[in-house]
Amino acid sequence: MTRLLFMLALLFAHDARAAIPAAPDRSEGEGPYPQLILRGATVITGTGAPAYGPVDIVIEGERIVSVTIVGSANAPIDPKNRPAFKAGGREIDLAGQFVMPGLVDLHGHIGGDEQGVSAEYVYKLWLGHGITTVRDPGCGNGVGWCASEARRSASNAITAPRIFPYAFFGMGRDTPITTPEQARQWVRDMKAQGALGMKCFGYRPEILEAAFDELKKQGMRSACHHAQLDVARVNVLTTARWGLTTMEHWYGLPEALFDGQTVQQYPADYNYMNEQHRFGQAGRLWAQASEKGSERYEAVIQELLELDFTLDPTFTIYQATRDLMRARRAEYHDAYTHPALWDFFTPNRDNHGSFFFDWGSEEEAAWKDNYRRWMAFVNDYKNRGGRVTVGSDSGYIYKTYGFGTIEELELLREAGFHPLEVIRAATLSGAEALGAADRIGSIEPGKYADLVVLSENPLANLKVLYGTGHIRLGADGQPHRVGGVRYTIKGGLVYDAPALLADVRRIVADEKAKRGITVYPQPGD
Repeated sequence: MTRLLFMLALLFAHDARAAIPAAPDRSEGEGPYPQLILRGATVITGTGAPAYGPVDIVIEGERIVSVTIVGSANAPIDPKNRPAFKAGGREIDLAGQFVMPGLVDLHGHIGGDEQGVSAEYVYKLWLGHGITTVRDPGCGNGVGWCASEARRSASNAITAPRIFPYAFFGMGRDTPITTPEQARQWVRDMKAQGALGMKCFGYRPEILEAAFDELKKQGMRSACHHAQLDVARVNVLTTARWGLTTMEHWYGLPEALFDGQTVQQYPADYNYMNEQHRFGQAGRLWAQASEKGSERYEAVIQELLELDFTLDPTFTIYQATRDLMRARRAEYHDAYTHPALWDFFTPNRDNHGSFFFDWGSEEEAAWKDNYRRWMAFVNDYKNRGGRVTVGSDSGYIYKTYGFGTIEELELLREAGFHPLEVIRAATLSGAEALGAADRIGSIEPGKYADLVVLSENPLANLKVLYGTGHIRLGADGQPHRVGGVRYTIKGGLVYDAPALLADVRRIVADEKAKRGITVYPQPGD
């Protein structure tokens, strides 16, 4: 089992494949400025507080200096109440517009040789959707590559969000880890290469426990996708007790909620390496978990709350399992999904996540029920004070970077979150999970100026965050596109979000023209 999990880690990390080229040197963005003032905006702080305005936000260099209320809503602003402008700075009039913290995506793979897309493509989609921080859970292009990109981003040498690199457990080795001391040494080696944390899929308990103990000693954090191959030995309660920071997706949680069984009720012909089997049965797992109010449910949720554990559900990445046609025909694909990515998504036994070999109404019905139960647990956890974050896992299963992150916000809303709770999950909660809430995640003096500027109110309609905007019937009786991010500000550096997305459309259009593609073919055409 250890050998197989090691090989799976290599597969997911693309360790045997070439890393994609690093992002080109930055040519976009203006600033940072000695002083930048965002004038007259309505602010959504990310803390769960209601929106308020008008405010002037003063930024000096890369940090927020002040957030000043300058008047009453819908009333003229007295200039005497406004922070003074300094020569050499910049002012942006945002009257009637909204400012919120930059989004934090805790499950953002930068892509790889397997998907065939560039770092520039991925980064611009993220920034174009207001995503200013990404945790790469696995560093599939290599820890050194990922750490280098993180440093280049931090110094604004590239057009990219802030990057938090986490290494797949065991990556970088030619042989499996077989002793606790090897696990500890691996953690130390990854830290020396620039990793800030670890992602695992499960492993032999005594070895994985040693890795978690060493992570704590090294001040590093962790994420875990509790894969079915080892979840019978290591579920969410096991790793949470060892100090796991965040659980990814939901694997390992229903297993911790089993009462009356110890393993999932797999059919006799189940084969984990057949991904239709794997995901088909995954959609029947929550129905086997204890119900809310049961003794087992209450014991598990209470212990996770006491451990200050974080759920990173990534609802978006499995959306196609309950409505394949919707995910496959999403309106953004034609202009924003790279042809190589489209090829990767198309049903294929060799590509991870391209498992729709014979996906029918029975599978979708099971997954709809799965979502109902899964969402109910996540909402209950949030309501009891638990931390829930936003992650997308885009680049798989018909999810394109950036767009998948915004869909995750909508899915949290579907799960029962108030829009203010959704924004908090996507900002401050993510920063807390990264151990970076002193620097990012909310609009407060002293923090980095990582901000999203919108002409529409995201609390009224989260769809206005999509790069494709929102369709609204105008006074002329015709449909019009409204919304989309206007500016993404990262550390005081102002990016024109529509221009970034225009670059992505050009990258996609050029590649489609090269391949002679006008409309993406549907499977079986």
